[in-house]
Amino acid sequence: MHRVLLIDDDEQLGPPLATYFQRFELELSHALRPSDGLARLRSGGFDAAILDVMLPEMDGFELCRTIRKESDIPIVMLTARGDVMDRVVGLELGADAYLPKPFEPRELVAHIQTVLRRRNGHNGPATAQAPGVLAFEGLTIDPTQRSVLRQGQALDLTSTEFDLLLLLAREAGRVFSRDDILNQLRGHDAELYTRAVDIVVSRLRKKLEPLDCIKTLRNAGYSLALRRLSQ
Repeated sequence: MHRVLLIDDDEQLGPPLATYFQRFELELSHALRPSDGLARLRSGGFDAAILDVMLPEMDGFELCRTIRKESDIPIVMLTARGDVMDRVVGLELGADAYLPKPFEPRELVAHIQTVLRRRNGHNGPATAQAPGVLAFEGLTIDPTQRSVLRQGQALDLTSTEFDLLLLLAREAGRVFSRDDILNQLRGHDAELYTRAVDIVVSRLRKKLEPLDCIKTLRNAGYSLALRRLSQ
């Protein structure tokens, strides 16, 4: 059973959600404060985290930033504001999905199931088409293990970042438009939009440095510009 940690200061939210999550073989734990949530995450054993934006001690964005410095655990963010800029900031910080409050429990479960499925490598037909390791100059991608080596160093990528890199790598040299990328990554967040693609690409580029391998073609899209070493 997958374990999920909810970090939200609403004491009334956790118990009914935990009961509902059990229907889908998900074990939900509830931390009321970021400090407690961080301590639990650092102790290990969790497969995903749900963060509220409005929290004591630190807001959900700062909490997300802190978690991302230490872990690539899938993160779903919640907010009562539903502001587009909140979604942008959340994506910039490494969140995998975003859900405005109030929400239906089934919708939250769907987000969790999606990020877990992608994290575990069950991406449907696209994954089945290319199960082997993709090796390039300075970059190795293992779709089965969902791991990436940059010049021999393991990278911590979010599930969104990994899926974007894998999409570009499977057809290196092909230019993918933003619409192409959106259609492939919508499983992460039903409200992904064009600006989000640019955010994820920018974040991925930074993690791939010093490799300069994701090229932008003005008014066209993005491509991976590395020489393939093996098929």
